[in-house]
Amino acid sequence: MAPTARTEDLLIVNAAITTLDRTNPAAEAVAIRDGRFLAVGSEVEARAAAPDATVIDAGGRRMIPGLIDSHIHVIRGGLNYNMELRWDGVPTLADAMAMLRAQVARTPAPQWVRVVGGFTEHQFAEKRLPTLDEINQAAPDTPVFILHLYDRALLNAAALRAVGYTRDTPEPPGGEIARDGSGNPTGLLLARPNATILYATLAKGPRLPPEYQLNSTRHFMRELNSLGVTSVIDAGGGFQNYPDDYAIIEQLHAEGALTLRIAYNLFTQRPKEELADFANWSKSLKPGDGDDTYRHNGAGEMLVYSAADFEDFRVARPDLPPTMEAELEPVIRLLAERRWPWRLHATYDETIGRALDVFEKVNRDIPLQGLNWFFDHAETVSRRNIDRIAALGGGIAVQHRMAFQGEDFVERYGSRAAEATPPIAAMLEAGLPVGAGTDATRVASYNPWVSLSWLVTGRTVGGLRLYPPVNRQDRETALRLWTEANTWFSSEQGKKGQIKQGQLADLALLSADYFAVPEGEIAQLRADLTVLGGVVVHGSGGFSDLAPELPRPMPDWSPVAAPRQATRPNPTLALTCTCRNGCAVHGHDHAAALGSRPPASDERTFWGVLGCSCWAI
Repeated sequence: MAPTARTEDLLIVNAAITTLDRTNPAAEAVAIRDGRFLAVGSEVEARAAAPDATVIDAGGRRMIPGLIDSHIHVIRGGLNYNMELRWDGVPTLADAMAMLRAQVARTPAPQWVRVVGGFTEHQFAEKRLPTLDEINQAAPDTPVFILHLYDRALLNAAALRAVGYTRDTPEPPGGEIARDGSGNPTGLLLARPNATILYATLAKGPRLPPEYQLNSTRHFMRELNSLGVTSVIDAGGGFQNYPDDYAIIEQLHAEGALTLRIAYNLFTQRPKEELADFANWSKSLKPGDGDDTYRHNGAGEMLVYSAADFEDFRVARPDLPPTMEAELEPVIRLLAERRWPWRLHATYDETIGRALDVFEKVNRDIPLQGLNWFFDHAETVSRRNIDRIAALGGGIAVQHRMAFQGEDFVERYGSRAAEATPPIAAMLEAGLPVGAGTDATRVASYNPWVSLSWLVTGRTVGGLRLYPPVNRQDRETALRLWTEANTWFSSEQGKKGQIKQGQLADLALLSADYFAVPEGEIAQLRADLTVLGGVVVHGSGGFSDLAPELPRPMPDWSPVAAPRQATRPNPTLALTCTCRNGCAVHGHDHAAALGSRPPASDERTFWGVLGCSCWAI
């Protein structure tokens, strides 16, 4: 269903509304007409504005503006979503391996089982990854590829055969194939000094045909909708070629089938040819081309390959080549001349400082103010460089990568160094535009509530407290970073991000009250109802009949088609452990598994345990 197809008015009443509009901070009802908020206030005011509207009773639920992810790889992620087994939020390695075995049993040859990001070993009660022997025992014949962050990939013997890695395979540029004493690949791929080997190996797997890619993208968008996400900025990505890999999303846009608003950046794929790419693209595209549902947003996050550092905190910070500035400058000059905003991947302060030298040089000739350019990540940016960014009119988009890699950072640099990674409080104090996102799907989870939990609690998904109170955000500030603040990064300020008269009518009704639940339950929140431009794009429970029907996942062996695993918690269910002494699946750490709950209150079986009988509803 097209978000613009609905013309009748919509009225939502009996809600606890956080508008994020400082002139009208709270309300109980909204009226929507022609895709925008017509009235925000009391039920009497909303009904008077739209007396003939279709009425939805929110049942007292918390309403927030639709969430906006300022850094996600949704286009690439959508093409592959139906092929991927997700370990996001799985509390134990035993659970994860049970899910893997179940998927191996249903995956036909020559397809692979892929676990591609969204988890970390630190989230598991066992605090480790599976061994190669365990993976081979679980899947003796079906290729298995497991990507852990951007530091390593684990391949079973069947996957090694499928990609053709043998003792005669030379070491690839940008990576390492671990080998045994005889020189044979073990199945461990290491990202040293960058993730090229991980990308390139994953790209060798089978692809879904276009019809299935359409289906996959629709399911991924609906999954994001179910979390309250209504807008994203796609950051491009490795092996995401323009325009070929954009054909599916553009077809869905043409059909009016997008359930997310997407602003996309173009990511160069050719080392040493980056300037040529941007010169060619900027002849036929300009930022803002498109509409409120699908629009071009500029360049990056790769501008030149020599300027991109690598965020594996298990290893030392990489030194960028001395040619970086000379290669980056002509690209920045071109983008500034043609008024293309850009984003640049930069983990370390040293990278940011060198890039700023280039930006300041260009700024002397071509002012950068008003371009809405920004750095991504910036975990170790210094106050000096924050001030330099502010002086040039730039911003910083932060992601919750430290929620997944914080333990590794602390082990290398110490807990004191980790206390402001990134230093969000200093960024906000300096008046810098700051927005939040996930960097999903190959590193962190696409779940925005994991990010919001990280912003508020300062904890990793493994439970480590990283940040003192000064670098943790109150709940309203964190929510603003996920809504209103993110509109700067797509040059859409004032258009969305608040529940405010005249803005696009994007909203979510939450499964529990974000402002009232204990901190430890923020990550478990979902949306019961999500509305995009006045059209319901997701509904669950009592709202399920309002959402458009989604076709069955394709292919039928897809992990998405399997009984939904207990990786999507629902805090409304009370689970009771009936086993007093632990069990073989969960060990003795039932507290770590307490977040694993079925996704719907009427689901009477606990799918995620897959064989463990120690839980009962």
